[in-house]
Amino acid sequence: MSDFDIAIVGGGLVGTSLAAALSHTKLRVVLIEAAAPPSGTYSWDERCIALNDASRRIFSAIGLWDVLRAEAEPIVATHISERGRFGTTRFSAAEAGLDALGYNVPLRAIGAVLTQALATAPNLSLMQPARLAGVTLADDHAVLEIDAAGSLRTLNAKLVVAADGAHSVLRNLLGIAAQTRDYAQHAIVSAVRLSRPHKGVAYERFTPDGPLALIPKPDAAASLVWTVPSERAETMLGCSDHDYLAEAQDTFGGRLGRFTALGARRGYPLSRIMSVQLAAARTVLIGNAAQSLHPVAAQGFNLGLRDVAALAQAVATLDDPGAAKPLADYEQRRAHDRSRVSAVTDFMVRTFSNRIPGLAQARHWGLIAVDLAPPLRNAMLRQHLGQLGLPRDDFAARVEARSSPRE
Repeated sequence: MSDFDIAIVGGGLVGTSLAAALSHTKLRVVLIEAAAPPSGTYSWDERCIALNDASRRIFSAIGLWDVLRAEAEPIVATHISERGRFGTTRFSAAEAGLDALGYNVPLRAIGAVLTQALATAPNLSLMQPARLAGVTLADDHAVLEIDAAGSLRTLNAKLVVAADGAHSVLRNLLGIAAQTRDYAQHAIVSAVRLSRPHKGVAYERFTPDGPLALIPKPDAAASLVWTVPSERAETMLGCSDHDYLAEAQDTFGGRLGRFTALGARRGYPLSRIMSVQLAAARTVLIGNAAQSLHPVAAQGFNLGLRDVAALAQAVATLDDPGAAKPLADYEQRRAHDRSRVSAVTDFMVRTFSNRIPGLAQARHWGLIAVDLAPPLRNAMLRQHLGQLGLPRDDFAARVEARSSPRE
């Protein structure tokens, strides 16, 4: 008999979200996380993540949104443009029939709410810090070897979930291949204070070097995510705040007045890593372990949450969540969403982040076409909201029907 029904390897936001989604089921779940619990205090420039409307609905269905909402800054509109061109695309919550297109939420707040929820989950065990050292697959269970502070322990689970990031240890131990595309870019994540109110508008401004995004934060501030060529990253991370703010201001323009203060800068290399399969014997992959995407349009974590919703829907009532059929069904169900989102983000990066002659004019007219053509615009809006990847029979779809944008 297995020690657990489900072992989740990886206690980041996706792994803990899955544990929370399963916390009210009969399933016995163990969450295995290599890093020690985080510690830290609030600061105005803390790192945030933009949740779209589908993700809001998922957290609401799990029962966590009411608490998260207190620290979530609404995104009521988006403005997409290209530097040096007047063509733009705009979306608003009003046209979607929503209070907000999404919300910018501190990672700290999401982690704290999930940690609190899991602390009272009756069928959950937490192993932290603990590292997966090995895995062996049998017909009706998987055997996991766990290194917890130098002490080895073996446990059995009917299903093992890889939620341990883009360079997944579990995926590598099982020999599941992944396709990698290095974008030769870094995302520099920071925050700025603004001299004008942002009014809840998120901006994505494309340049030949990569996009610059400003996402609303409380108190006349915004998250700043600036994608630059990797060869410039070290210089931009090391220059003075004054010089960095001046270059960011020049790139973005004056729509929000002056950038008056800069938060701490952190750099992250960017690539696309796509697992060639989402499920194997007694194993399933979710979040960045399944697909790690470029941060353009803030799609990655939102896609991972839809993995959580689909997997929770697939296994919540099963006696054997690791049986072949539900895992095959999960893989088939998620294939189109991940393929579409990864293709869209890759297309945006490759189309906008280059200097190919003649392509700038095509990009310009493309932005205008999206803004003026209703069918294309509605499809883009639904993609932006995450609704195209959240089927109506999903567990989160029972949350208010009015969340769907008007046709």
